[in-house]
Amino acid sequence: KATVSVLYWNRVNMPYGQLVFGHPGSGKTTYCNGLREYLRGIGRRALIVNLDPANDALPYEAAVDVRDLIDHEVAMKEEGLGPNGAFLFCLEYLKNNQDWLQEELEREGGDAYLLFDCPGQIELYTNHDAFKSLVEWMQKSANVRLCAVHLVDSLYCRSGPHFISALLVSLSSMLQLELPHVNVLTKIDLLKNYELDFGLDFYTEVQDLTHLTTCMSTDPQMPKRFTSLNNALIQLVEDYPHVAFLTLDIEDKDAVKELMTEIDKANGYAFTPMQGHKNSVSQLASSAASTLQTDYLDRFYN
Repeated sequence: KATVSVLYWNRVNMPYGQLVFGHPGSGKTTYCNGLREYLRGIGRRALIVNLDPANDALPYEAAVDVRDLIDHEVAMKEEGLGPNGAFLFCLEYLKNNQDWLQEELEREGGDAYLLFDCPGQIELYTNHDAFKSLVEWMQKSANVRLCAVHLVDSLYCRSGPHFISALLVSLSSMLQLELPHVNVLTKIDLLKNYELDFGLDFYTEVQDLTHLTTCMSTDPQMPKRFTSLNNALIQLVEDYPHVAFLTLDIEDKDAVKELMTEIDKANGYAFTPMQGHKNSVSQLASSAASTLQTDYLDRFYN
């Protein structure tokens, strides 16, 4: 009976979703909360799945909360672990209790669009196999069609070394997770208060990065001994020209719509007849019924 139930859920509903991750302070929780309201505004049922066992101050109501299974603070106390070790323990525990997540997704998910709010520990997505195994299970067993959405604070563009680190994390996570991948510079509205070394297109399109090394070489705060290392790291990124960024101000509904259009194409939602003809971003944006949805979004954002 359970097998029949899982197969029915897999083949009929085929949920779509986003795996939202990024460094602490990149705006993951704000993004998930704002995007859920946006999706509801355009008529798409969306639910948030909290996969952060340490996030005990959620501004939204999570449809599924990993803390109901394992809590970060409890793991630290009972297992005698530090913060990072406890995160790994919680992730391994979730991996070994995938049936719990399966049951929760079946009960709450159905045909909903799923937003997975993930922890901020970057090493989970770049070089640890537990999260990758969980992602593979969600795709193969739960049949969730995922797109990885990597959020990076746009203020990283103010510093050459910080931007290089963002590029390396983006590239590493793309290769590690092996998912359709969208990198996003968040809080783009705050960037106007600062002067950048290059135009915004340089950072979003990841153009000729040798200009960045030239700029850093003239920075008095950058030790000369790091020049060769910086050049090598930039060469590594350019050898794998897969990284680019979209920009986002979560309070700008036009920016959210543009981002969702790209994500829908990445995870295949836009090309699914059952879903796409009914409530994809591109279709809803051009439909006569969008007037009511626009009014709803104006109330939300204003």
